Parts: sequence; C-alpha cells; structure tokens
Amino acid sequence: MDWEQLGERAAALGCTVLRQEPLALHTSFQIGGPARLFVRTLDTAMLRGVLTMLREEGAPWFLMGRGSNLLAADSGFDGCVVQPSCREGEGLSLLPGGELAAAAGVSLAKLCLFARDNGLTGLEFAWGIPGSVGGAVYMNAGAYGGEVKGILNRVSFLDGTGEEHTLPVEELALSYRHSVFMERGGVITEAVFALQPGDKALIKDQMEELYARRREKQPLEFPSAGSTFKRPAGAYASALIEQCGLKGFSVGGAQVSQKHSGFVVNTGGATAAQVKELMQRVVQAVEEKTGYRLEPEVQGLPEGLLRELEY
Repeated sequence: MDWEQLGERAAALGCTVLRQEPLALHTSFQIGGPARLFVRTLDTAMLRGVLTMLREEGAPWFLMGRGSNLLAADSGFDGCVVQPSCREGEGLSLLPGGELAAAAGVSLAKLCLFARDNGLTGLEFAWGIPGSVGGAVYMNAGAYGGEVKGILNRVSFLDGTGEEHTLPVEELALSYRHSVFMERGGVITEAVFALQPGDKALIKDQMEELYARRREKQPLEFPSAGSTFKRPAGAYASALIEQCGLKGFSVGGAQVSQKHSGFVVNTGGATAAQVKELMQRVVQAVEEKTGYRLEPEVQGLPEGLLRELEY
C-alpha cells in the first residue's frame, strides 16, 4: 500500500491530510496512537472522492466524527481515519416549515446554538453533548428525556458505491443508541431536523439549565468518552456499578469516576489497554454480583478492540 501516494491524492482533492497523526489529539478520552493517515474532508464531494479512492485501493479506513465516543488503541490505526468537516460558516441552513439542515460534520454545539439563535426549539437536550451531527444520528444520541429520533425528519448518506440516498426517519430503525446504519453501513452526509418556533430567551434558559445539571452530575473535569456502558433493560449501569463497590476503582490512569459511576475517566496518562482492562473487570464484577451483563456504549478503534466485552 503506497500511503504517501494516497495522502497526496487526498490532498489533491482539497482535503487536509495529516500523517502519523496521534489519535489522542482527536478523541475526548485523549487516548490513542497514530493513524497512518488522518484525512479531513470539507464537503460531500470530497468525502465521496476520498472513500472511493480508499475502496478502490483496498485501504483500511475508519470514519470518525468528533471522537467523543471512541477508545482508540495505543498502537493507533494502520489505515486512514476520515473525519467529515465543513468550511467556516457552512454546514447549517434553514429550510421552509421550520426545518434545519445540518451537515454530518457539524458539531452538536454549533447545531444547538444555530437553532437557538433562529428561535427554534427541540434541540435543548443536546446542548453539551460533545459529538457531531453524523455521530448523533448514527447512535440516536439522547439526554434528559430527549433523543435525536424525536426531532429528526430525514437523513442523507452515501452507500458503498458512493451514491447518495435520503431516507425518512421512519426507515432509520432508531432506538436506544441504535440506527439502521449500524447494520447496513452507509456514511451519513446530512440530517434534516423538524423543529418548532420558540422564544429565544426561554430556549437559552433551558439550555443553560440542562448544562448546569450535566456539569453538576458528570465528571466533565476529566477526559472521557461519556457514558461508558449502555443502559441495561430494567436497570441503570451507573447504579449497578456503584452497587458492586466499583466507584473510584482504577487501573492505572483509568478510573470509574468518583462523581458518576457510569463514566470511565482518564485521570492522567491512561492508556487504551488500561481502559479496556478496567471495563472488562467492571463487566465481570457486575455480571457475577447482579446477573446483568453490561455492553459498551463507547466504540473501539480498531472496531474489534472492545468486541469481547459484548455478547
């Protein structure tokens, strides 16, 4: 594989290309070794071009949003990490009827502020979720009683041949931390949200209230990937972990947060191996003591990194 040539071809398409780029600089865990190539695209045409090139060459690649739900291996990724992004001032637009179109690479923070500034309500729950629009759709992100499913209208995506399609929300199989893209693949390019007119001041107040609750209860002072485990049916992961006496339990720099047991945090210098070992020990202890088997919500890079923790 001629990685230097692939990097040059991606740069010729207009992409930003970084070589041997530490993934710790691009993940909220601040963990991860170097990616052979790290390519940032600015629009759908660039994204299609890069993915077509990688597929034709048989090069391993991984699509990354903002790295907020990702544990990257200490050895990094011997392939190309592709990160959709947008040019400054682009990626967000208002459509007739209160709809808001957002490119997949737009951050949820920018999406929420854009909706607020245009007097559109419905996205307040997402304020403070440190992800991208594409990632939020992919996992049906949610918090404080709201979720993407409730405000989404339709989604555009690229299939394995580079052809773009659009599906209505009813055909996306959205459920708790799940979408059809997890089974069928596809690279999300744009989401259109159906919001309602609202008072800007009230929207701002609700966003601030929810963020204050988030700051009070979650360990935002430490790097993490958010909630580490999915909520098991009939229980809460954080309560089960605390019930097992694991609050504050550490493996090296990885720790079950002393503030919120549902978070594994990087207290300083944590490695992916330490996070993985900590997660394994938590899963084992919770299953032995409660009968519940926790499944990771955080994703692994490479994708098999955390597979043995799942069913």
